[in-house]
Amino acid sequence: MKLYRAKDYYDMSRKAANIISAQVIMKPNCVLGLATGSTPVGIYKQLVEWYNKGDLDFSQVKTANLDEYKGLARDNDQSYYHFMHENLFRHVNIKEINTNIPDGTEPDAQKEAARYEEAIQNLGGIDLQLLGLGHNGHIGFNEPSDIFPKDTHIVDLQESTIEANKRFFKSIDEVPRQAYTMGIGTIMRAKKILLVVSGGDKADILQKAIKGPVTPRVPASILQLHPDVIIVADEAALSKF
Repeated sequence: MKLYRAKDYYDMSRKAANIISAQVIMKPNCVLGLATGSTPVGIYKQLVEWYNKGDLDFSQVKTANLDEYKGLARDNDQSYYHFMHENLFRHVNIKEINTNIPDGTEPDAQKEAARYEEAIQNLGGIDLQLLGLGHNGHIGFNEPSDIFPKDTHIVDLQESTIEANKRFFKSIDEVPRQAYTMGIGTIMRAKKILLVVSGGDKADILQKAIKGPVTPRVPASILQLHPDVIIVADEAALSKF
């Protein structure tokens, strides 16, 4: 596990974008596992900037997103499909056919989970998986539980996650209560993992994830067992270190 200290959110975003761009340059047809939420926005902005300068080419890149809200259509402005297109896909030369996001409108949870897991396997696995860190230690939407979920599945979101995500919706009542997410096993099969963390409100959980016991009560703690993890965090997030 490698830990890189960033001065602030901007510096964290740039350092993380450097790691992703290096992956794309070294392997133009790589498979990127992508994350949503507020933390990676700066990373995507930096990648778009470098693409516009002619430094990056996404024409052969394939992607698989971590998760999607159940019940939200792609044209919903809070869907992760919409998020990815607004923050990255429509600004670079990636092919639509090469992007993969769970289908939030599929009512059969078992069917969609199996389809998405198979889609990732058909890509040949993920070369670099980008992760954020939830306040309760979740990665993807793998919430604290009694076990580490193996494969892609549907999850009931905990109240702390719903509360954290309500800022993106008009009211808390509009926040979906379920989501499709890659499982912990799916994430851990990625060849390389990049965890990005920003803000003093993540300091306690980051310390537990990195230095605490490996437990499904802190899902991110499993990353201690992965052979190739890079953590990029700003000074506020690392204030407990």
